[in-house]
Amino acid sequence: MIRLALIAVFAACLAAPATAQDAALRELSTNADGRGWEAVGRLDLGRGGFCTATLIEPQLVLTAAHCLFDRDTGQRIDASEMLFMAGLRNGRAEAYRGVRRAVAHPDYAFDSDTPLQRVASDLALIELDQAISLPSIRPLELDRNAQAGAHVGVVSYARARAEAPSLQELCRVLGRQSGVMVLSCAVDFGASGAPVFTNEFGAPRIVSVVSAMAELGAEPVALSASLRDQIGVLRQALSAQSLPEVGGSLNARRAVPGDGSRNEIGARFIRP
Repeated sequence: MIRLALIAVFAACLAAPATAQDAALRELSTNADGRGWEAVGRLDLGRGGFCTATLIEPQLVLTAAHCLFDRDTGQRIDASEMLFMAGLRNGRAEAYRGVRRAVAHPDYAFDSDTPLQRVASDLALIELDQAISLPSIRPLELDRNAQAGAHVGVVSYARARAEAPSLQELCRVLGRQSGVMVLSCAVDFGASGAPVFTNEFGAPRIVSVVSAMAELGAEPVALSASLRDQIGVLRQALSAQSLPEVGGSLNARRAVPGDGSRNEIGARFIRP
């Protein structure tokens, strides 16, 4: 059913390979390479898992909602078990911060059996225990405009590249449906929560957050949650100090990394 919905809406995008005009993934392993991206960091979670997250205000971090849940039990990970490392490169971060509290989008249900609806609300805000006010770390701004066909980019940490962020400066929005963006961007485990950005105004602005990996026809794609009209909802939930009462066991199929180095939470496989 999901496959049919995706193909019906996005089939025109498959006329050419999804990666035909995309830029290659580039590791930002040096200070020069990573300049301007210090707000993107690795969010370590509980028992060795991690996601990607982005500083959007001195004390607020944006990531994916499913990163807040233990993938095996479906239970919320305690804020005390989270650590945000801004601009982490080769074992050293620009700033280290604990987490005071975290809220998932009120509509997000970790055990939902409706994958597209789950992706559309796969957004979370994290309040750090202390603000990051270093001049070298500038929070990334938000935007809500990225239509089908738009060029976007992604900065992420992921399996086999967990110690430094990687940049794909050019990929494409293949289509949109009900708050979900389908991207030609390259993602892997750990890229969940990564910022999807545009450069229309001369500086990167976040338009979406990576949620999952999927397949569209024979092509691998990334699914992301659009920020359109969602940030206000997240801010209200955080201001009210409310946490959505969601949980339960995971029904979606996920691929399990086999390198044994980390129990990555990362981007999920949804096979339409």
